[in-house]
Order: sequence, then structure tokens, then C-alpha cells
Amino acid sequence: MESKGSSLGTSLLVPCVQELAKEPLVTVPPRYIRPDQDHPIVVVEDDAPLPEVTVIDMQRLHNQESMDSELAKLHLACKEWGFFQLVNHGVSSSLLERVKIQVQDFFNLPMEEKKKFWQYPGEVEGFGQTFVVSEEQKLDWSDIFFMVTQPVHLRKPHLFPMLPLPLRDILDSYSSEVKNLAVAILEQMAKVLKIRDEEMREIFTEGIRQTLRMNYYPPCPQPEKVIGLTPHSDGTGLTILLQINDVEGLQIMKDGEWIPVKPLPNAFVVNIGDIMEIITNGTYSSILHRATVNSQKERLSIVAFHSPSYDGDISPAPSLITKEMPALFKRITVKDFYKAFFSRELRSKSYLDTLRIQHGEQ
Repeated sequence: MESKGSSLGTSLLVPCVQELAKEPLVTVPPRYIRPDQDHPIVVVEDDAPLPEVTVIDMQRLHNQESMDSELAKLHLACKEWGFFQLVNHGVSSSLLERVKIQVQDFFNLPMEEKKKFWQYPGEVEGFGQTFVVSEEQKLDWSDIFFMVTQPVHLRKPHLFPMLPLPLRDILDSYSSEVKNLAVAILEQMAKVLKIRDEEMREIFTEGIRQTLRMNYYPPCPQPEKVIGLTPHSDGTGLTILLQINDVEGLQIMKDGEWIPVKPLPNAFVVNIGDIMEIITNGTYSSILHRATVNSQKERLSIVAFHSPSYDGDISPAPSLITKEMPALFKRITVKDFYKAFFSRELRSKSYLDTLRIQHGEQ
């Protein structure tokens, strides 16, 4: 059993951007200005319609008549996009509405209340930012609240159990429902990939680990000069995002262009993480995505990340390895994967690239 004190890594403490944005700012502090980032406005030639993320219907995946065509659609979305929207997912709309209200209320708490959840030095869980590894590093225009939620015994006593009611109870229900949904999606993926059931169970469902991250992107007087969340791929197996309000900001990299994702009401935006790319031996790819910000409105979301138990290993699923298709990634323990992942700046797929097996390398 993993210890309650186990740490995902460390991140340096940074100022609260929400508080900063309350000041009458005309210009953005230099540490948030990002000349290294692409301009957040998507330019499309000839006013061609933007491609849109595939919508997958969970009910159709369970229906005998529509199952095969929906599975094929899911497979294509994971291969071509690494992202899809999920509708008819079985999580009640009333629970989703309560989550949205409570997450908004949490970020509206006075600063002295939020400070109770501030990151401890040397940890990434809590309120603040992650992946801050140096004092010179540029910062994202956002605040996050990040914590381990599943399995329950790994919840830090000073975080989840101390959340105000009814947020705590609602997040408890949400965490459990979304974990079950993640397992159901992974089962469908295993089916279409022809990964043996027991392999997927061994990798994920026995001791699946879930972390929740609540994101707050304040309005910014110079949105074109900052980034809400640096372009990256997720160091996880499967990510499930719920948009809290109707302000867009999530963009994904597709064929060299940033494509905005327009979340459907009460749909989940689901994406493939680096760990899933390893398990599928590159069949499914984790995709670069980022968050942009708005000059007028705040944006909020809640994200659930799902990965194998810390006691396990990550490697391509044995049933996908053949003489013609050898393993493309090295085996690594989940602990070592996350230790290295959280010890560096968040930047594209730079960590996953270190695990690729080069031709001729054993």
C-alpha cells in the first residue's frame, strides 16, 4: 500500500494570480509575459470552418446495434486527435451543476480561507501552481488547486477532508463517479485495441489513481501576452475535463494549428495522456494542448487525471508487442515516471521523449 505521506513532487510557491488580477492592472508583471508562446488567436485561411473534436456517445458504446460503429469512431478520435467530447456519459447533470457552483464558490472564498489550502513547501498538492522549478521561470496566468482524490486513503489530511461543505461531499461523489467513468472508457479502449482484459485491469483498474485539479484563469488586461496554461501533453493515462463556465480557452494542436475546443453543455472533454501513449505503444498519442485567457471574463474548469497505481510499472501492453511492432518505450515504475515528470518545467512532450527507445537500442 502506498504511504499517505508519498509526494508527487515539488513546486515553488508563487503569488495568487486571482488576487493580482483584482488590482487595477494596465500592464502584466514581467514574469507572466510569454514572448515564447504562439499568439493565442487562431488564424484560419479563407475563413474555412475549423475542424471540431469528435463527439462520442457512451450510450451508443453500450448498445449492441451501434457499438461497433461508435467503437470505430472512438478509435479514430484517439488515433487522429487524442481528444474527444463524451456525451450521455451517465454522470447526472444535477451533480455536474452542483460541482460547477461549488468550484466557483471555492475560488470566490476570501484569500485567508484559500491560504489554508496553500501548497506545503516541497509539495505539488494544494493551492498554487505546479511545475515551477526556478525563481526565474515564466509563470502561467492561472491558479490551480491540485490534490490526490483516489484511492481515498491517499488523500492528504490537510486538504480534501478540510474542504468546506458542501464542496467536500459533492467532490467526493464526483471523484467516485468520474473514476468509474474512466474505468469504463479504458475498457472500451482495450476492446478496440485488442489489449487483453486482464492486462488493462492489471495496469489501471486495480488501484487506479486519480488526482483532481480545479483551474481558475482570471481576466487579463493583455491576454495576448500571457498563457493560462503552457502547451503540454498530460503525464497521465486518461484525463477527463468538465468546463465550469461558458468561457472558452482550451486549444489543442492539430496539424500545426491551434484549434479551440467548444465544450458541449455537460459533456466531458477526454484526452489521452503520455502514459496511455506508452501503454498503446504509440497507437494513441498524447496531444499538445494549452489554455488561453480572456480580457473580460474569468474561465474555470475541473480536471480529473487517471493513472496506474504508484506501486506498478508502465510499459507497452504485452499483447500489442510483436516482432513486426517492437516496444517503442522503455519500462519505468509509475513512481519514477512522476518523480521525473514533476521535477521539470511543463514543456510540450519533452519528458515522454526521454522514454522512447531509439532504433537499435535495447
